[in-house]
Amino acid sequence: MSANPFQPSRPTRRTMLQQCSLGFGSLALAGLLADKSFGATAAAAKPPGPHFRPRAKRVIFCYMSGGVSHIDSFDPKPELTRRHGQPMPVPVRPTMFNQNGNIMAPQWEFKPRGRSGLPISELFPRIAGHADDLAVIRSMTSKVNEHAQGNYFAHTGFPFMGHPSFGAWTSYGLGTENRDLPGFIVLQSGGAAAPHGGVGMYSNGYLPGQHQASILKADGEEAVDNIKPREGDAPQRRRLGFIRNLDEGFLGIAPEPQVEAAIRNYETAYRMQAAVPELCDIRGESEATKRLYGLDAADANQAAYGRQCLVARRLIERGVRFVELSCLPQKVGAGQAANPWDQHGGLKKGHGAMANQVDQGIAALITDLKARGLFEDTLILWAGEFGRTPFSQGSDGRDHNPTGFSVWLAGGGVRGGTIYGATDDLGYHVVDKPATFYDLYATMFHLLGINHDKLTYRYGGRDFRLTDVHGTVMKDVLA
Repeated sequence: MSANPFQPSRPTRRTMLQQCSLGFGSLALAGLLADKSFGATAAAAKPPGPHFRPRAKRVIFCYMSGGVSHIDSFDPKPELTRRHGQPMPVPVRPTMFNQNGNIMAPQWEFKPRGRSGLPISELFPRIAGHADDLAVIRSMTSKVNEHAQGNYFAHTGFPFMGHPSFGAWTSYGLGTENRDLPGFIVLQSGGAAAPHGGVGMYSNGYLPGQHQASILKADGEEAVDNIKPREGDAPQRRRLGFIRNLDEGFLGIAPEPQVEAAIRNYETAYRMQAAVPELCDIRGESEATKRLYGLDAADANQAAYGRQCLVARRLIERGVRFVELSCLPQKVGAGQAANPWDQHGGLKKGHGAMANQVDQGIAALITDLKARGLFEDTLILWAGEFGRTPFSQGSDGRDHNPTGFSVWLAGGGVRGGTIYGATDDLGYHVVDKPATFYDLYATMFHLLGINHDKLTYRYGGRDFRLTDVHGTVMKDVLA
């Protein structure tokens, strides 16, 4: 008997997946189809970028959650010293707590550094040794004056959750260089925690799920919970295959991005079992390298942050596109775990402790990247969500200031020893070349070979991008 011509033929697994890949999460499914561990032969979907020759291949984001005082670090204001204790000569806009006092002089002395003469205060003596590598943007502004919204704005370009992190956009735009590791990793150590707002600022948002950050404990017994196999490889592969078949069944009914992301993430998690323990095991590093990063420091938090910096170098060596580092609370007048740079009181003690925590590790990272030939194509960003006021809060603190603050870039394609923009004589408001996070990310994308106008993702009937409808490349910081 001949087959019923009206009975549809049963699709093959490959046909079903190819049809489903035409939907929302095509990158995830196309990547799975190309995975030879599943018997695939088709080529994986290519990422949207780069659009032109990049200067940098990867990013290390040193995030200073809580808000570093720019007028005590990278933006010298002698007028504050001359006017110390005097009332502000200009109107004061409402602050977070409105406990505003008189002008407060910088708590650390500024000196010209390097051949460029770039002024950096004694707050960061080791980073100051790399002054000729830094492009300091003194004219940063933010739209928000509160930690959670500020953190989201700094990470996503929006002051609320639901949008992809800059790290997720970078992973999406450039793809991966190592199939065994995520493209976007957030490092923590010691008592470090996600900034106010939570892990949503590390989210993939509406991008395919494989671009969400993985959080690794750089000094934990297990960098990721349950990363050590509890059973042999064969049982794991059988279980993974069983789960995959269930997921594919759901996709046969209706292609859902969550299911497609799960397919990709299960396989990545399987591969990470071998890759992650090895990259976090620093026993093979020389004692000189460990000392360089301060792993022998008496301050446990200094050693813990230095370990993050060392592991960050190991991650980018293995092809991870975007690594974010996390500060630890000092418990000496500094802010809490979510915003450790937030000194509304005791700024001298709190900022001093926080700077001591991160200064050696970041300086060592620059030195080490140079020695290994990685500095020229690695972009380092140092930034917080806003700056701090030139007037005191109480007797010895500073409140939030989003109207003018400093960040810096170093590495791939950056013109070191330079200053971009300026604040007024009091360090209160930007008066030259105002910059936003949109401009900062447009510039960073440019260095990564990405046109920020063209890196878009269709969602909800609209083409979204990290820079929204804004963003201008700051050409003066380009080498």
